[in-house]
Amino acid sequence: MSDAEELRQAILAQVAEYYRKAHQEQPFQPGETKVRYAGRVYDEREMQNMVSAVLDFWLTAGPYAQEFEKKLGQFLGVREVVPTNSGSSANLVALTTLRSSQLENRLRPGDEVIVPAASFPTTVNPVIQNQLIPVFVDSCLGDYNLDVTQLETAVSPRTRALMFAHTLGNPADMDVIMEFVRRHDLFLIEDTCDALGSKWDGKMVGTFGHMATLSFFPAHHITMGEGGAVYTNRPKLAKIARAVRDWGRDCWCGYEYPVNGKCGIRFEREIPGVPGYYDHRYYYTEIGYNLKITDPQAAMGLAQLDKLPDFIARRKQHFTYLYAGLQQYEQYIMLPTWHEKADVSWFAFPILVRDEAPFQRHELTRFLELNHVQTRLVFAGNILRQPAYQEIERRVVGDLPVADQIMRGAFFIGVYPGLDIPRLDYIIDTFDKFFKSKR
Repeated sequence: MSDAEELRQAILAQVAEYYRKAHQEQPFQPGETKVRYAGRVYDEREMQNMVSAVLDFWLTAGPYAQEFEKKLGQFLGVREVVPTNSGSSANLVALTTLRSSQLENRLRPGDEVIVPAASFPTTVNPVIQNQLIPVFVDSCLGDYNLDVTQLETAVSPRTRALMFAHTLGNPADMDVIMEFVRRHDLFLIEDTCDALGSKWDGKMVGTFGHMATLSFFPAHHITMGEGGAVYTNRPKLAKIARAVRDWGRDCWCGYEYPVNGKCGIRFEREIPGVPGYYDHRYYYTEIGYNLKITDPQAAMGLAQLDKLPDFIARRKQHFTYLYAGLQQYEQYIMLPTWHEKADVSWFAFPILVRDEAPFQRHELTRFLELNHVQTRLVFAGNILRQPAYQEIERRVVGDLPVADQIMRGAFFIGVYPGLDIPRLDYIIDTFDKFFKSKR
């Protein structure tokens, strides 16, 4: 072992010791410790991986990023993974890819994209940013996914795509959706930022459509701090997505390859009107951005991927425990529902305060928060009631009553792996105290 490698191993051993002394979680104190809706679950391995990447001084995507792409692709069962700096960027990259002039049937300005009105903003924003027209459909109570019975009504001669999220990890009805997109020859983008590991009829969500996206924000199933990914089984779409992510540059060789590039023809590109040959690394075929991850992020993600099967199992266990504990209060709240074909890798536990309940949502969520139980709303609710979307060009199917009800009464609490039985019992007890005060 060289002196440098010996020193590296000593540093990594000290990182593990530092984790144990500075980062290990303190015992739960009911009524004092915050019961989070989500959060980072990590140990010394994430910290050691990140420090190791820093010691190598890979500041952009490097060896850890390559390994992360490979392992995530194996987990998802897909050919191509394109990491990005966030799930929101992944959505932008995915939809922008379908606008590429390299595609014969590409999306064009003014084409319509069906989206649910009860959405996270950055599922809808790429539609607007790409000069496309969002067509808003309503959602369903219980699973909070798009209402598939409205899809046929939403179609017009300009409809070219469908983009939606599997809400809080709960798969939408992919049987109906796939039959619909095939019949109308539509592009399908699945936002699986909340649904890593969820399956429909035994098949991973995100592998049904043309492209899918993930987020690795700390609240999600695994984290890089920030980060996301586009994934697909279509190599051509992946190549375009990498160009969109990498400034619009056509070259995919990367700087780790020899001078002439992995392709071997780096200096053989010709551009009309430019004499001689042009360096392919500076040849741009897309309107792109710099949306890459860094190697320390990927190093953290690799350690997280090793824990992912356990994370998913614990999310399911926590969901089942909360469901059993909250069933007794169904006169006040609607508990989540899911399709019999859905194997849900839950992001959170959604709850809807019934319109006939003797209180409003804000009373319950305020009580929970004051008692240190974190809550979050179901994203934007009816996004068309948000100030930023008042003047966008759009088409709307119906009056969106369910999206309004979601905005009025829905919220969620956590099921993430950092919880345990004492915390889950405390959540249930806090609900009980609130409901008893309303009798």
